[in-house]
Amino acid sequence: MNKFSGLLVILLVYAAALGTTWLLYPWFKEYHPLLTVAILDLVATVVIFIFSMIFNNSSVYDPYWSVAPIPILLYWMMGSEGWQSPVAWIIFILVCIWGTRLTLNWVRRWKGMKDEDWRYADFRRQFPSMYWPISFLGIHLFPTILVFLGCMAVYPAITASYAGFSINEVIAIIITFFAITMELVSDEQLVAYLKKRTNPDDFIRSGLWKLSRHPNYFGEVTFWVGLSVFSMQASTFQWWVLAGPVAMILLFSFISVPMIDKRMVSRKPAYAEFIGKSSGLIPWMPGKKLWP
Repeated sequence: MNKFSGLLVILLVYAAALGTTWLLYPWFKEYHPLLTVAILDLVATVVIFIFSMIFNNSSVYDPYWSVAPIPILLYWMMGSEGWQSPVAWIIFILVCIWGTRLTLNWVRRWKGMKDEDWRYADFRRQFPSMYWPISFLGIHLFPTILVFLGCMAVYPAITASYAGFSINEVIAIIITFFAITMELVSDEQLVAYLKKRTNPDDFIRSGLWKLSRHPNYFGEVTFWVGLSVFSMQASTFQWWVLAGPVAMILLFSFISVPMIDKRMVSRKPAYAEFIGKSSGLIPWMPGKKLWP
């Protein structure tokens, strides 16, 4: 199966997940919108997991991270006064830009149905008999929960009636747009570097990658933080809007960055020295280490 056929399969899988949630929606539409989405989000994840097993490839789930927030926010907005709010539409447009760009970046890197993320392949080797339970809990369900928490952080803002722009919305727009730009530039710099690299043992240390070992991850974390800022009005602030950005910070700081760094050290010996004098996530001065 070539890449085009694989992408068509992925499209049909996600259509099946969306169709399943649509069929089940009448059973849950009277619930609170947060609970309705949480249930249907889980249903969609289970459907995609089933297809991951059918095709023996957990990367079938990979686009879910960037695709799911778009219908989630649209449902919340259109079912409330948010659809009349310019702020809500700005939030939705920013999420669409972020989601479309991230999904297209995945499409560009993905090679087809036989291409599975190296982290999943490691799990297969380490836990062959328990791989699919691990896949469901760690590769499918856990990210779904994180994305839902991230979306939940913007729920108060995207469902509120329009009360005019304040400095809060301006700051949130700036942070979120900056984050999208940070991800875009760092991803494009990496693609350009890999195209012209001649030494396979070398690694990128230029552009934004000179300031951080993982500037794309920094952009991703900042995006979710920016979304939560939309909901941080003093009069309407709810403590649970912080759950999403805090979860993202912990995920990338203590799981994603260490995992990538460990792999890089095993493949490129000079990377260990680079870790000792570079910032892992937050862009910082070249040659200076900043947490993590």
